[in-house]
Amino acid sequence: MICEQDKDNTSSPQKQLNIIDNRSCTKPTKRIWFKGVRSSKFRHVYGEPAKRDKCYENIQITKNAHDSQFCAVNPKFLAVVTEVAGGGAFIVVPINCTGRLDFNASKVTGHSGPILDLKWNPFNDNVIASCSDDCTIKLWHIPDEGLAMHLNDWLVELQGHKRRVAYIEWHPTAENVLFSAGFDHLVIVWDIEKGEAINVIDCHHDAIQSMSLNRDGSLLATTCKDKKLRVIEPRSGIVKSEGICHEGSKASKVVYLGSTGKLLTTGFSRHSDRRYAIWDENDLSEPLFSDTIDSSSGIVFPFFDPDTNIVFLAGKGDGNIRFYEICDEPPYIHYLSQVISGNPQRGLGVMPKRGLKATNCEIYRFYKLHATKGLCEPIGMIVPRKSDQFHEDLYPDTAAPKPALTAQEWVRGSNAPPVLVSMRTGENNTLDIHAIKQRKFTAQEKVPPAINNNRRKFQFLSTETIPDYRPKELINEKSLKTTTNQTTKFQQLQQRWSSTNEPTNKSIPLLREINSIGDNILTEHDLRAAYQSQSDEIRKLKKQLANSEHRVRELEDHIRRLTGK
Repeated sequence: MICEQDKDNTSSPQKQLNIIDNRSCTKPTKRIWFKGVRSSKFRHVYGEPAKRDKCYENIQITKNAHDSQFCAVNPKFLAVVTEVAGGGAFIVVPINCTGRLDFNASKVTGHSGPILDLKWNPFNDNVIASCSDDCTIKLWHIPDEGLAMHLNDWLVELQGHKRRVAYIEWHPTAENVLFSAGFDHLVIVWDIEKGEAINVIDCHHDAIQSMSLNRDGSLLATTCKDKKLRVIEPRSGIVKSEGICHEGSKASKVVYLGSTGKLLTTGFSRHSDRRYAIWDENDLSEPLFSDTIDSSSGIVFPFFDPDTNIVFLAGKGDGNIRFYEICDEPPYIHYLSQVISGNPQRGLGVMPKRGLKATNCEIYRFYKLHATKGLCEPIGMIVPRKSDQFHEDLYPDTAAPKPALTAQEWVRGSNAPPVLVSMRTGENNTLDIHAIKQRKFTAQEKVPPAINNNRRKFQFLSTETIPDYRPKELINEKSLKTTTNQTTKFQQLQQRWSSTNEPTNKSIPLLREINSIGDNILTEHDLRAAYQSQSDEIRKLKKQLANSEHRVRELEDHIRRLTGK
């Protein structure tokens, strides 16, 4: 029998809905993506704009409508493309010289057309490459103290494009290898040491909109105006895979997600919505995941940090910078947070990881070019931590300013991951020892000292090399030296080296010279190198003196005009 209470329960339709038959419950056959709050140590990353006295003011930022960054940064210098009446120029400022810049600050003025892109050499903080509307790429050497006068003498000029050169990229692991993309639909791979083209990639049918290299530089990804995304083997020019990227008519951008074998692209839909997509480099027929960002009209630039697996999406013409974390499981990307600003940005420079402040838990730093005023504002991406000690989970070993391969080794087919350096100590001796063991020396090269030698003799191997791009004829012509001064020169080098305990940027060439001497006798090559270093110093002093005299004459003329004499 059923009691009255049970009758009431069964008769109520509202209560009948709460009755569940467990036998009909089955597990889902497909894994459902997690939609809740995801646990991550980068969940609360926030952007911290620099104070006004730490910004760079009074910069005449270019108003060119080209979709590049117009800004390049490294631990020594900040370079910004400036607005000029004719030709092209960019300003180079030492990274610590913040505040209001002089209106007549020295610039790099060697291009005959507007500069469209510029990038610092990842293995030499004093060398920068720039491409221009004049169809050329030029390399410049910036002294450590900055520019004392306008610079119009370039190291190397690369000529090969028939139309303006839009983008340039350095190889991430091979020394002296540069990629350039032009409006002639060509991508040219350059050996800047020889000033020659390694390969010309002619597989694009329209203007190239962006390019990105994977972690070891063995593959090149490009987006094109024909709406296709391509993955290319740069040494042979073979297209490994291609597919339709974004259907919108505006420019698309691509960035390689480190060594994961995946790419991220940003672009527009048919309805002009800004979107991003994740791709597998081996199959570009359809994206692994895609989503809509918003409905703004500015192009979105992607930036990827391989150490933290965070990708930053920054729109041109707006002040927002969004962060996403990349993972190995679908949907492969997770939204973290964003920096919102009312000041639109014209371009963004990125500081290499070795230039960040680890004590402040800074994992990324942008240099934002304001679109409405001549201001460059550093914005640090901070992970909130109470302790000011070194956090190993935030700072794994990062890419060192040292190449893993030479240009010739890369051309012959060798691939190597980047040489890594510790963010805590700044040392990479373990990797250098391994590189020495694996390296094959020619008969002309002197074999370096044994691994177990004292630390001083080994330390100079870990320093960056400073290439000399001048023609050999010029070096031989200016480096003639009599053999009667060999003993005197050797004693001078010994005295100068013994006066310092640790190698500095100026003493490293002297140390290399001393260690290359066999029986306390300098070779002709050593004398030429020492003579050339002194000649460079004299030439620099002459330029500074000429600049000072010119400035004195200008002030005298100005005083004469004011006094009316």
